[in-house]
Formats: sequence, structure tokens, C-alpha cells
Amino acid sequence: MGLLDRFRSGAARGGSALRGGMASGEDARYLAEWVRTHIGVEGYIEPKTTVTDVTVVLIAADGEWTRRIVGERGAQRLAGDLRIPVYDVRKTGYPQRMRDYDARRRAERKRALDRDLGDP
Repeated sequence: MGLLDRFRSGAARGGSALRGGMASGEDARYLAEWVRTHIGVEGYIEPKTTVTDVTVVLIAADGEWTRRIVGERGAQRLAGDLRIPVYDVRKTGYPQRMRDYDARRRAERKRALDRDLGDP
């Protein structure tokens, strides 16, 4: 079984990842809109934890990202519904561009705070 076979199998049956999964209709619309309005989006499936069900992190080419709970069935069908590559984060890890984006945002917030406090 290939890396993406697990996620593509549901899409091949023609179901809807987000309708047939555990994500709400609102989350499904949000994810579809996020993919539509960002360039180079890839999905990274995160495993179920004691706190949350299966989640997906969508990461754009510039590193901007968003996360939603999709459930196991939704995760399996996500690639087909959103027409994006989807990876298992346990096997691939997160891309460097996501960490770089977070670092840029932290630096921007720090500069804004320093400016608001009167520091040069």
C-alpha cells in the first residue's frame, strides 16, 4: 500500500470526504474555500489523539496553514474531494515552509508589540 492509497481509497468510491466523514458542513465549506483561495495547498493528516479526532492541516505554498477536525472517514476521502495531495504527517512530518511561516508571524507580532510599547 502506497503512502496516499489509504486516503485515496475513499475518493475512488465517489463519496464526499467531508460529508461522509465527521467534519461539519461548515468545516467542509471552510476547507474547500481555503483551498480555493490559496496557492499550492497540500493536506497533512494528523492522527487521532486522546483530545481530538483525526485532523487535517492544510498548508499553502507560502507556509500559511489551517487545521480542522475531519474524522477518520473524512481523512480517507479528503484528497479526492479537495483535489490536493494529502500526506500522513507521521510519515512525512510537516514541511519547513510551515515552520518558516510561523517564525515570520512571531517576528511580526514581536515587532508590533515593541512598536506599541515605544521600543525602537
